[in-house]
Amino acid sequence: MRADEDINDGVVIGTRPGLRELAFQRLGTRVSTRWWILPGMARFEDQDLTDTEFRECDLTRARLIGVVMQDAVIDGLVSNLVVNGVEVTSYVEAELDRRHPVRLLLRSADPADLRQAFRQLRADWAATLERLGGLPKGSEHQRVGGEWSAVETLRHLVFVHDSWFRRCCLGSTKLFTAIGLASEFVPDQEEQGLDRAAAPSLDEVLAVRDVQGAELERWLSTVTADELSAPAPVPADRGWPPYARGKSVLECVHVVLDEEWAHHGFCVRDLDLLGR
Repeated sequence: MRADEDINDGVVIGTRPGLRELAFQRLGTRVSTRWWILPGMARFEDQDLTDTEFRECDLTRARLIGVVMQDAVIDGLVSNLVVNGVEVTSYVEAELDRRHPVRLLLRSADPADLRQAFRQLRADWAATLERLGGLPKGSEHQRVGGEWSAVETLRHLVFVHDSWFRRCCLGSTKLFTAIGLASEFVPDQEEQGLDRAAAPSLDEVLAVRDVQGAELERWLSTVTADELSAPAPVPADRGWPPYARGKSVLECVHVVLDEEWAHHGFCVRDLDLLGR
């Protein structure tokens, strides 16, 4: 089902990887994402939805009453989730922090913590790329379950660096790197320098990633807490992301690091499936 198909006067939204990350990025602004949704509410009653997949959908304030739910998987921006009267989000977040201690560093406002977090992220990516190199040729371009391939994921992080770091933290007005990959909802991609027809090799993407990683590492090595708390110098034009205006430099850096962590996890998940 595509994004514009109505269900009982409601609408299913999102078709590709990306709406989830947009919600994460927008969260700090407290700006409503309801503009994604057409008026109306879908209602499902006495229906068998076994094996149904809701991809890149906004299920805010959804109610599941008297349902049978076994072997279900939820992946996305989840908050205030109540299961049988118990709010479980805090338990999930605590378990994620236990499994991935780097998350604590990612949320820090201390430049030293951010430097340590980025070093850990780069080391994790290095290990994953080494693992990717041991898979059959072409695995780097293979999609799993409709998600981005490893190369597409890395291309997206090229775009994240250009948009959230260079543009929002450094105030750059330069065009984005052509091989960067934005989500479908990002407007005016060609005007911002992106080549939607690009099909770079893994080595080409990694060469760009190395340059970007070194740039961010140099910046983190000297940035101060005062500089992080300052308003982000987002250029006053139509470039992406428009909702970064009003954020602090720290909030924009957090987006970059959060994206690095989240997409690394997606990549590892998919490599696990490819390696079976």
